[in-house]
Amino acid sequence: MTDHTPSRPGGYARVILVGVEGGRPDAVLLSAAELARDLGCELVCAHVDLGRYTVEERPDGSVHSLPIDPDLPELDEEGFDPALAAEIERVLGPTGVRWSVRSLAGEPARALGHLANTLNARMIIVGTHEAGLRRGMREFFRSSVAVHLAHRQHRPVLVIPLSPVTDDSALPWE
Repeated sequence: MTDHTPSRPGGYARVILVGVEGGRPDAVLLSAAELARDLGCELVCAHVDLGRYTVEERPDGSVHSLPIDPDLPELDEEGFDPALAAEIERVLGPTGVRWSVRSLAGEPARALGHLANTLNARMIIVGTHEAGLRRGMREFFRSSVAVHLAHRQHRPVLVIPLSPVTDDSALPWE
């Protein structure tokens, strides 16, 4: 991971925020890195833990959080998942792009939107749902982080297709 010291006192000069999840295809990170390099921006990789809630926000936009169910032993640890950090390092290390990680908690679109405001991010990048998931249209739009982001804040949202379908294939919500 590269140094994540603010580029100027009190904040980050030029940031692109990307939502990350473990075990997802590399396409989102690689596309985000290419765009960050082209625009001369730092890439901030944020993971939102749905099983936690925010107790306190730190100056860098990361959060101190607690598990929603404190009896679940696997949720006792706070901080960025080391396995996910290693996955990000594997993908972004060779790109030469300056990057850092942030741990967030709660509802993904709200958490990512808030962090984007805190960092004054130029844009937010997320990936699509896998094409193999078959849900109704209403469920697709209700659960789409990109749709929620596009309606809850003012900055651009770039959606990277993870499994594009051909013209004659059913869409994920069909």
